[in-house]
Amino acid sequence: MRLGRSNTVAVAGVTGQVIEVHADIAAGLPSVTASTEGIGAEVRYRIRAAITNSGEHWPDHRVTLAAWPAVPLSGAAHDLALAVAVLTASGAVPAERGTGVVFLGELALDGRLRRCRGLLPAVLAARQNNHPAVVVPEQALTELAAVDGIDILAAPDLRAVLGWLRHQQPLTTPDRLVPEYPLPRTDIGDIAGHSHAKRALEIAAAGGHHLALLGGAGSGKTLLAQSLPGILPPLTDAQALEVAAIASTAGTDPDQVVSTMPPYVAAHHSSSVSAMLGGGSSPQPLPGALSRAHHGVLFLDDVTELGTRVREPLRAPLTEGEVRIARRDGITRYPTRFQLVVASCVCQCGAATETGCGCSPMVRRRYLDRLASAWTDHIDIWVDLFHNVTGLTTLARETSETVRARVSAARAAAAWRWREHGYNSNAEVPGTVLRHDFSYPTAVTTPIESALRTGRISARGAEGVLRLAWTLCDLRAADRPNNQDVTDALMLRQRTRSPLT
Repeated sequence: MRLGRSNTVAVAGVTGQVIEVHADIAAGLPSVTASTEGIGAEVRYRIRAAITNSGEHWPDHRVTLAAWPAVPLSGAAHDLALAVAVLTASGAVPAERGTGVVFLGELALDGRLRRCRGLLPAVLAARQNNHPAVVVPEQALTELAAVDGIDILAAPDLRAVLGWLRHQQPLTTPDRLVPEYPLPRTDIGDIAGHSHAKRALEIAAAGGHHLALLGGAGSGKTLLAQSLPGILPPLTDAQALEVAAIASTAGTDPDQVVSTMPPYVAAHHSSSVSAMLGGGSSPQPLPGALSRAHHGVLFLDDVTELGTRVREPLRAPLTEGEVRIARRDGITRYPTRFQLVVASCVCQCGAATETGCGCSPMVRRRYLDRLASAWTDHIDIWVDLFHNVTGLTTLARETSETVRARVSAARAAAAWRWREHGYNSNAEVPGTVLRHDFSYPTAVTTPIESALRTGRISARGAEGVLRLAWTLCDLRAADRPNNQDVTDALMLRQRTRSPLT
């Protein structure tokens, strides 16, 4: 009896678990069996063809493949580890060279190594479990170049991996790349006019608040939303790797380098539940638009056209910060900490100006009720672009870099204040911390109490006003919010009232 071992990683969501792959060669008729789910016939045929076409001999005995712990090995990322385990068991390669090394990659029938989804989270899991090195396909070097703390060895095919295991040739190692910060896709200084909307964007960025843009066709809603990532603070290296790990699992852009620019995802109103939350028909549920916007911005244009079956499931991720996708084999979790920007016309006719709309007030109210009924308590800032059109013939002087400096200073102040509670932005702070751990003079909270008594805001809305007041306080570098901060926060939250009156 001969036994070979190698290591691979089973990825669920953006987390991975290092798995030992075992290959046992025993006396008996030539056959290949698998005692672990996921190692199907197509996998066994693929690795056998790759081994023989690489000039190696497939064992003329009974081969049993298994994994420990016995989790399903879905996907093709485990092909290389299975092939190495078989060749180690047959004595074709020495066992000591691959001890502790993690092998990842899909094998073609001719032995070439191919990139597959989820390589980055798999490498991060191997690093977290203190494995010294990982062998990956050469095609994945761009994706993995920003990972440090583990030796990354790249190979074009199975022959090169076997040559490295036999001490016959080295493998390629990438140059360490620092995550880059590209130019923003839209600089806020290039947007003409909309001074009030730009101020609202700065406040939203400083506190991590959700934002609604209301206006007719061509009023600049999309352009303003696109400028938001450029004024957000750059991602930390850990956040950038987390965002890149989600993109790697999704497989949207395999050649994309790790970036510290917050992601921007624009989801169409016709998107399905799976496209928004994640899922699909593959064994491993893929991340949706909400998860791909993690640490960045999710833009929902024409949000009033979003179907109820899609709109309602979005509420829980907004509050909880994660999506849970239940499958037969368990629950897959994806993080969803993003800033939501929704945009809508104020009427179904989509008039470019308020005077150009000939619809009755009742029609307009019913149209916006689709938005207000779902998002009123989740959105802290409402911007009416109909009444925000001054200065459209001149460009603003403040660039995204200038605004980003003020936003970063406000974020740093908020992170310092909430550090003992484990929060980094005002929008994350729960109401219990806002109310119980900080006291406010009666003169400061009077506008909130008045709005609660008249029914203009709900209890959740009152907490949102208080969070927004803290952000306004941070932007003016003060220690505590005053009455003016609370009044301004209340006005920003109730901006949706103007087009309805």
